[in-house]
Amino acid sequence: MNPEILGGVFLGWSLGANDSANVFGTAVSSFMVNYRIATIIIAIFVLIGALLEGAPGLETLGSITEQSFNTAFLISVSAALTVTIMTILKIPVSTSQAVVGGILGIGILQKHIEFHYLYKVIICWIGTPIGAIFFSIILYPSFAFFLRKLNMHFLTYDRMMRFLLILAGIYGAYALGANNVANVTGVFYEAGMVSKFEALLIGGLSIGFGALTYSRNVMITVGRKIIPMDAFSAFISVLSEAITVHMYAMIGVPVSTSQALVGGVVGIGIVKGLRMVSGKTIIKIVFGWFLTPILGMVLSLLLFRLF
Repeated sequence: MNPEILGGVFLGWSLGANDSANVFGTAVSSFMVNYRIATIIIAIFVLIGALLEGAPGLETLGSITEQSFNTAFLISVSAALTVTIMTILKIPVSTSQAVVGGILGIGILQKHIEFHYLYKVIICWIGTPIGAIFFSIILYPSFAFFLRKLNMHFLTYDRMMRFLLILAGIYGAYALGANNVANVTGVFYEAGMVSKFEALLIGGLSIGFGALTYSRNVMITVGRKIIPMDAFSAFISVLSEAITVHMYAMIGVPVSTSQALVGGVVGIGIVKGLRMVSGKTIIKIVFGWFLTPILGMVLSLLLFRLF
């Protein structure tokens, strides 16, 4: 394996450590699902999603600007540093934005940016929370009606919600792998350093490794500080996020699971007429979203000048 690809492995690890929270954060922090079981599920299904449906995103992300061995390495390292900094600060961020920020930094230096690919990505970023809001508004009353019809004992309901949270987490992990593997190895694939299968395999494995080793902090932050909610609302928000992210995986554009999850929660708030998300924390997240591509771009420019 070319040593430059270690930058992609570092990025995949950072992505897994940060974005795993969007799949199982609430379920783990509320003790509905064991943390270790959650991370094992994530590692398995992220890899499956990457291998089965991760290919379209490789083409899009790798085509924004021309890549060489060196630029691919610098982009992945700058994005990984960006995501790692945000993870240490316990802020869920968009790895897609970190990667695109790094790509834009290199593109500015090379004076070559394919804007039609960039516009496609930005439009999908905007559509991500909107799509999750839409699905959440549709799914919440539909599933609530179905569960009311079952008229279950509270112990049976508790077991049902654990089962549904695990199912939603499995789908969320699959969608995460399918959509975000391009963030990890798309630039290396475009530079001709790895085959398509190698790009998907390396990306999927590194994301899973991040989930297994360093995802607890952000997972607890998402579950307890950002989105304190009941098990049913958590199920709907993760399901809405997974559907949205999976949809963009099929389109071939890596998007933010964090933005999709918050969109899902906002949709539930619209249905219930409740203020479910801490305004102060949301401001912190939005600040992170704006800072992420800028930090990724600045770091790639600095690394390029240094190395």
